[in-house]
Amino acid sequence: MTLVVKVGGAAGNTLGPTLDDLAPRSDYVLVHGGSEEVDRLGDSLGRPSVFYTSPSGVVSRKSDPAHLEVVVLALAGKVQTAIVSALAARGVRAVGLSGVDGGLLSARRKEGAREVVDGRVLRVLDDWSGTIDSADPAVLRALLAAGMVPVVGPPAITAAGEVVNVDADRAAAAVAVAVGASDLLLLTNVPGLLRDPKDLTSVIRQVDRASVDEVLPLAAGRMRKKVLAAQDALRGGVPRVVIASSSGPSPVARALDGEGTVFR
Repeated sequence: MTLVVKVGGAAGNTLGPTLDDLAPRSDYVLVHGGSEEVDRLGDSLGRPSVFYTSPSGVVSRKSDPAHLEVVVLALAGKVQTAIVSALAARGVRAVGLSGVDGGLLSARRKEGAREVVDGRVLRVLDDWSGTIDSADPAVLRALLAAGMVPVVGPPAITAAGEVVNVDADRAAAAVAVAVGASDLLLLTNVPGLLRDPKDLTSVIRQVDRASVDEVLPLAAGRMRKKVLAAQDALRGGVPRVVIASSSGPSPVARALDGEGTVFR
């Protein structure tokens, strides 16, 4: 069965060990984020990243048309090309795909997004972010059958042909469901879901599907989307999701061995 690995792009993530660990394999799809590069490029172009917090506590990136251009340049351009070339240096034939390519990631634009500002709930205006509906496995399976590794990242596309920014963790969950993955690994800059965000030793080791809602309040900031992605994948039939660290040697092997937070 296929393995889906998502490696984070925020500060503190390390890509090299993940690629070293994956290079000998041929049974995986790699999904990437790239928030640090989006922030860096946005700052250099005078289009800095802006975030908002929804009434439910989810932190999201505001994607107005100007910033969406930054997202596309950073993710579908620089980050994806860097990953594909790094895999090539390890002897791996990889193909970079944005969610727009071949309608890989289908999404709906968030028309009614809300943010909390000084205790008031306001509508998020001119936002081109989206919610993923599904992933199409056809291109992914064709590439895997040809011995090539798909490298997938945002943005996604709507039924009307609109390009929208989407969360890479939720994208990875959709990909894992679409290809019938045996495992979804969400590799990040912390060792797992923490009971206390200030204590890196407070990792919650096991979460069953029925208990995801119970641990969700412990997921602060962007970790909340990782837990929601785990829930999406479990509901879609993926047997196991692991949130684990991307740092150190053999992060993929360690996550498959159960290091981190395991959702079943």
